[in-house]
Amino acid sequence: MSTNVSKLEDLGHELGEEIAATPAYERFEEAKAAVENDDDAQEKIAEVERLRDEFVAARETGEASQEHIGQLQRAQNELHTMPVMEEYLNAQEALQNQLEAVNEAISEPLDVDFGGEAGGCCND
Repeated sequence: MSTNVSKLEDLGHELGEEIAATPAYERFEEAKAAVENDDDAQEKIAEVERLRDEFVAARETGEASQEHIGQLQRAQNELHTMPVMEEYLNAQEALQNQLEAVNEAISEPLDVDFGGEAGGCCND
């Protein structure tokens, strides 16, 4: 491994550590733990996942209905309006905004959006 690549990897690890020490990341981790430890939120998440699975199965057999969609949307809305989940979603958005800013700072001098282009080389 070349010295330059090794140095870049070291910088990447350092960047990751710095991001993990930010208030936005700490808020996200706290909000995530709160959701994971909230029985009501976990029950609602399980309900949303069950309804999503039922909808996907119904769609694959051509039996999906507006009722399926409505049930899923209502369950998602109920989940998203739970205070613990609202905090999680807000913390997640704040962290995503921070990471997008970091991506832009890295990508700007390279004239490439690596975060947006990851996994692909040719966008038509």
